Amino acid sequence: MNTTTLAAFLAVDLLLVFTPGADWAFAIAAGLRDRSVVPAVAGLIAGYAGYTLLAVAGLVVIVASSATLLTALTVLGAAYLVWLGGSVLARPAALSAATESAASSRRQIVLKGVGTSGLNPKALLLYFSLFPQFIDPAASWPVAAQTGLFGTLHMAVCAVVYLAVGVLARTVLKTRPTAARAVTRASGAMMIAIGAFLLVERLTR
Repeated sequence: MNTTTLAAFLAVDLLLVFTPGADWAFAIAAGLRDRSVVPAVAGLIAGYAGYTLLAVAGLVVIVASSATLLTALTVLGAAYLVWLGGSVLARPAALSAATESAASSRRQIVLKGVGTSGLNPKALLLYFSLFPQFIDPAASWPVAAQTGLFGTLHMAVCAVVYLAVGVLARTVLKTRPTAARAVTRASGAMMIAIGAFLLVERLTR
């Protein structure tokens, strides 16, 4: 695999990751509400790790070839975003309220992160549409190795960007509780809007 292909993939991947969406909204909400943004980002990365393993195993091709299964996954992901956004709106950020058990809270946050990225339709686009464009079957690297490398690069980019987003949200808005609540509500509304759009777009095809 040559460096030109890797550079091209990173350029497109960075563009996708830097585009605000459900992952951004989740990282921002976690940065404002939780003691640490690390569990949230770890959950997001774990969701993408699952996709990477499926891609390496070749199962992504099977899913992509089934319109019914792809639609079902997209609808499930969109519905999850709507539910998660509603949960965020129902409980805006309260930076001083961390009364839950730390271990229990971290587990819940990680699982929500896995659900957010694992059911994120952007992941379907990335793994089902973008990856195949950069994989060269004639290259010296096996297809599985190329796929694994792209997945690993994507997870690394996500980890850096989402940690920065969460930490910046927490740092900038830490002393501004009113603004923090407004941003959290906006994040929740963004999740609902994205989920609703995807539901309408997929179900009206």
